[in-house]
Amino acid sequence: MCKACASDETVIHLCAEYAHRTSVSDDLRRVHFQSPEYLVERLDAIAELYDTNRTDLLVEAIREYLEETADSETFQELVATKYYDDQLEFETVKQLVGAETAQRLRLLKADLEDEPLDLSAPDDVDVYENDATTVDTADDDR
Repeated sequence: MCKACASDETVIHLCAEYAHRTSVSDDLRRVHFQSPEYLVERLDAIAELYDTNRTDLLVEAIREYLEETADSETFQELVATKYYDDQLEFETVKQLVGAETAQRLRLLKADLEDEPLDLSAPDDVDVYENDATTVDTADDDR
């Protein structure tokens, strides 16, 4: 257990959550990117404070950002629009918004792509069979 975990219940919860999310079966991929130096220095200072490393902090920050983004209504609308316009494949949609939301979008897309029903115009039928009641809309309380 890291030093910060031993002294802070919130961090204990975060560390446990992180351990739960990151299992041995997760495939890891090395990613290289450049960042402004001041951000790296700040990240390193936070990592040192929590007795962890830069990578763990970055992975957790990315995970949280992705979860927040996926829950955003604006993001989900963008994904839906691009999916309906055939700019995104279903598997990509599933990665972006989760399996349940992706399945709803798939069903709605199928409905939208169906041909409209070929219904003839209604006959001129008196649906009230001459029992229609007229209502005087004049307001007597004026």
